[in-house]
Amino acid sequence: MIIKNVQVFTEEGRFEPGEIIIENGVFQDVATNQDEVIDGQGGYAIPGLIDVHFHGAVGHDFCDGTEEAIREIAKYEASQGITTMIPATMTLSEEELLHISKTAGEYKSEEGAVLAGINMEGPFISSGKKGAQAGTYIVTPSVEMFHKLQDAANGLYRLIDIAPEVDGAMEFIKELKDEVHISFAHTLADYDTAKKGYDLGADHATHLYNAMPAFTHRAPGVIGAAHDSSHCFVELITDGVHIHPSVVRTTFDMFKNRVVLISDSMRATGLDDGEYTLGGQAVKVEGNQATLISTGALAGSVTNLMDCVRVAVQKMNIPLEEAIAAATINPAKSVGLDDKYGSIKTGKIGNVVLLNEDLSLKEVIING
Repeated sequence: MIIKNVQVFTEEGRFEPGEIIIENGVFQDVATNQDEVIDGQGGYAIPGLIDVHFHGAVGHDFCDGTEEAIREIAKYEASQGITTMIPATMTLSEEELLHISKTAGEYKSEEGAVLAGINMEGPFISSGKKGAQAGTYIVTPSVEMFHKLQDAANGLYRLIDIAPEVDGAMEFIKELKDEVHISFAHTLADYDTAKKGYDLGADHATHLYNAMPAFTHRAPGVIGAAHDSSHCFVELITDGVHIHPSVVRTTFDMFKNRVVLISDSMRATGLDDGEYTLGGQAVKVEGNQATLISTGALAGSVTNLMDCVRVAVQKMNIPLEEAIAAATINPAKSVGLDDKYGSIKTGKIGNVVLLNEDLSLKEVIING
């Protein structure tokens, strides 16, 4: 396959006119077969998007624990330009998490977005910042429990969220930092505690600003600690609900090449307003906002990652190149998948999204 007449998003983070060659499912330097040629008509060609934190879409949730749910979510994600997905679990019982893990571990990515990992959001969090998580199942970090889930999932867990201030968190980081990426989430940690955790090997911050103390001039908290830890990536939800545009712009300035756009989407994404569930809790969806019926807390989003990119660029004035990097190569690096995904480079998996000038979707190509 040859994709001609496109503005290619390069590894240097800029668009350059050129062409893309994909053979045997991977990007190549030279074409040996010119039977299939696509004319990009001068539009943008970007790597397939990577969502490392979302829960579901089109009526399905990853925590449904069924092959059908994963398959339908994967098909929807691919239809929107998200070609690699790392869905998140919720704070549930160990029995439920084992079932979800086993189902995912046995799943074969044959159509739609590739299931490239799992993000374990809970149950090792703080009850004081549980947000839309179920407090009933919150437990202290357990290496044994993680290993049990990882074995059931055939090694799919790539990211695990914890509150660094809870008992056993630092020991958990020390023991697992070389096995899985560790993120701080749903936490009341102060700067010193968070910084200690990052120094020990944690390298990620979950949906920055949400479910954590505010960043203030005398108490910078997790946000300040993440900024001062140059190896740390930070997630950002740019759905127009979770974070003010000014804060989004400031965050891109603060963290440079370390911002990871996520959707945090739940099962109502792609559907009409109404009542749904997230982690077993009732959720009300109105417009682009989802809230727990019981408390009014934000309950994920109803916006897919490609729409988050559009909002960031078109409504929040984030430069297109920075937004694209934050939805492709940055998330790939943040979970250790940049050897296969995240950029249009010889040898990497041939996932490409073709966009029109207004960022509307033209075509999605997966594995060539």
